Amino acid sequence: MAKTAEIVGAGRHRYEVREDWAQVPEHITLLAASVTVDSQDRVYCFNRSKEHPVVVFDRDGRFLHSWGAGLFAFPHTIRADRDDHLWIVDRDLAQMMLFTTEGKLLRTIGKRGYRSDTGVSPTDFRSDAWRDVKRGAEPFNLPTDIDVAPSGEMFVTDGYGNARVHKFAPDGTLLFSWGEPGAEPGQFNLPHSIWIDRRGRLLVADRENDRVQIFDQQGTLLEIWPTKLIGPAILYVDAQDVVYIPEHNSGMVSVLDMQGNRLAHWGDAAFKSCHGIWGDARGDLYVVRAGAWGRNRRIVKHVRL
Repeated sequence: MAKTAEIVGAGRHRYEVREDWAQVPEHITLLAASVTVDSQDRVYCFNRSKEHPVVVFDRDGRFLHSWGAGLFAFPHTIRADRDDHLWIVDRDLAQMMLFTTEGKLLRTIGKRGYRSDTGVSPTDFRSDAWRDVKRGAEPFNLPTDIDVAPSGEMFVTDGYGNARVHKFAPDGTLLFSWGEPGAEPGQFNLPHSIWIDRRGRLLVADRENDRVQIFDQQGTLLEIWPTKLIGPAILYVDAQDVVYIPEHNSGMVSVLDMQGNRLAHWGDAAFKSCHGIWGDARGDLYVVRAGAWGRNRRIVKHVRL
């Protein structure tokens, strides 16, 4: 008897879940950290593997190729930009790297392995090192994400060992930073992701404060969204200004409007550590999530109904 397809979501945001979408070759172990999709609907998995750190699939899950062997220490996030280049954040190397889709390095932001003085031990790479941050400091201390404005200015969340957002000029010069550890408005406990919306506002996933904070590009706090999110990990905003957020600490996915109101919600609290999400041109989603006990993180496709 055929297994009934799992349907999740609500309203205009309903999806058929395809757990085994990715056709992973036997010689590759998938330990997915993050996912992005380019303009040709090629899907890029940033993979915690020394031999195959960037694994590329087509939209039907067929394996295309992999690249980046030996280049990374701790894959954290990956995102395709408007030019179909790939920004990659290596948390432990404390670097943001821009690549072509074929793996040619174009530029690097950050000094390899540098740890700023935030009170966190320079030998501490724990995922909960954010608990020991005593003060905000300069770039970087285990950074998490990057987004680039149309002006070319770059914004980086510096989260696991720091509590700041850094703004860079297009040439990579640091302009200024803001943020201190804490739970008050404008403070951060693990700023984990950033997205520049069409109005130029900065959406920041303040993961361990269970919230999204909104800033202007000068670092002024504009608002805090009303919906509580249990460990918001990554922000993805589609062309209709719908916001998709995997919740790392609950195993859920939330869909929100631009006022922070929840439109749909699904997942399984038994499988926490949702760590990535991106959509393709047809509105399908690719979600980085854990599986049954002992199963590695992988990419689960959600086909829009």
